[in-house]
Amino acid sequence: MHILVTGAAGFIGFHVAARLLARGDAVTGFDNLNDYYDVALKEARLAELDRIAAETGGTWRFLRADLADRAAVEAAFETPFERVIHLAAQAGVRYSLENPLAYVESNVTGFAHLLEACRHGGVGHLVFASTSSVYGANAAMPFREDQGVDHPVQFYAATKRAGELMAHAYAHLYRLPCTGLRFFTVYGPWGRPDMAPMLFADAILAGRPIKVYGHGRQSRDFTFIDDIAEGVIRATDRIATPDPDWDAHHPDPASSNAPFRLYNIGNNAPVGLEDFIGALETALGRKAIRELLPMQPGDVPDTWADSSRLARAVNWRPATPIGAGVRRFAEWYTGFYPPGAP
Repeated sequence: MHILVTGAAGFIGFHVAARLLARGDAVTGFDNLNDYYDVALKEARLAELDRIAAETGGTWRFLRADLADRAAVEAAFETPFERVIHLAAQAGVRYSLENPLAYVESNVTGFAHLLEACRHGGVGHLVFASTSSVYGANAAMPFREDQGVDHPVQFYAATKRAGELMAHAYAHLYRLPCTGLRFFTVYGPWGRPDMAPMLFADAILAGRPIKVYGHGRQSRDFTFIDDIAEGVIRATDRIATPDPDWDAHHPDPASSNAPFRLYNIGNNAPVGLEDFIGALETALGRKAIRELLPMQPGDVPDTWADSSRLARAVNWRPATPIGAGVRRFAEWYTGFYPPGAP
């Protein structure tokens, strides 16, 4: 198939594009390479995709463009796509406190442009990234897709929830099959520098204190990047269809009488932040110096995914143990950022 992957230079987009190329799909990447974090890391990911395509003989091209630029999106769709995997977004909870309008431009306006292009381009299935952050102030664990998500605690989550609603409207009005995936605390090789594993590894190896918010009492459903990428591709291959059992008098938020689905992708095994730090200490062979701090605005105490709907739909679920995943992250990190390198 010819598949468009937005955010292909990003953490998750890179891994998804690499897997698609390895299995023989034609892939077009779309990314604006913004400077939210080090552009050199994004360029390194793209260089790796070039290498994978050359090794496998895969069809790969990259478009540097912005989803907020409607003309650029329309130009990209002059090439027909059978599937679209939308992973581009303005990410990061902290930054949404400082610059909320960047999230509107990317996560709302940019997504609207993509939905229109998919509608007019006859795309057979749109799969898009959502986030566990949509569960917000909900404290009923584990998080299930049939729970309410109407109390976001940061603006990033609000924009991603808006995307879910926009996709449902297009699925209903134009019968565009849409599947949304709520990712839970993704970690692994090629990760974002603003995420905790990268921040922790950098500080531990440099002998600096790591900032441990919530005094280390938080827990997260850490999910390894290979599991996330596999789940994205399996969901892409299973085209969303109307739910024959959907009841308008008792509506299920995760399905519809339109071709629409929502799934959690998480390890279904929350890990305490202290346990994650301990696994990283073991993998790096260094002890961390901890600076215990209160929770930050927009943080939630815990996350825990019920991924049983995804398991039933695609006959698979994330399962990488935290120790194995952290070891693989540490191996990549120390290779990509050798100790003592400038």
